[in-house]
Amino acid sequence: MIVAKNDEAKRSRLWSVALLVSSVLIVLIVIFLLTKLFTTNPLEGTWEDENGNIRLNVEPGGTVTVTIVEVEAGSQIQVPMEYNLDREAKTITIHEDQEEVRKLAEESDGELTPEQIEEAVDSLRDTFDYSVDQDMLTLSEREYGDQIILIKQ
Repeated sequence: MIVAKNDEAKRSRLWSVALLVSSVLIVLIVIFLLTKLFTTNPLEGTWEDENGNIRLNVEPGGTVTVTIVEVEAGSQIQVPMEYNLDREAKTITIHEDQEEVRKLAEESDGELTPEQIEEAVDSLRDTFDYSVDQDMLTLSEREYGDQIILIKQ
């Protein structure tokens, strides 16, 4: 045992190695956390409004699945949409893919028309300023200032 013996040179060398390794680990962890903080999508995940009528599943790569629950019919519509995120301006633009809407209408066997699907997601087809506070996402319409508040699930 090096510590049991009074070998000051070896003890000093071990202490230097331990400090070097711990310093390198701390620097690597800080770099990882800063990279993760500034490069991840802050909106990624599943968000639902307070009433449970709208659910957004924001995925990496610019796709979002919007689920609209229709209270009158008791059914739900899942519409795949696309989004563009500008982290510097804190804006998100959500728009539907016309081909996906047409395909979804065909798969519904006549229950839904493309116009009905577009009308269901009309409130989300816009450019919004976004704000994330812990588990709450606020989408503010740029033109009129209407807000949609969503809670992370």
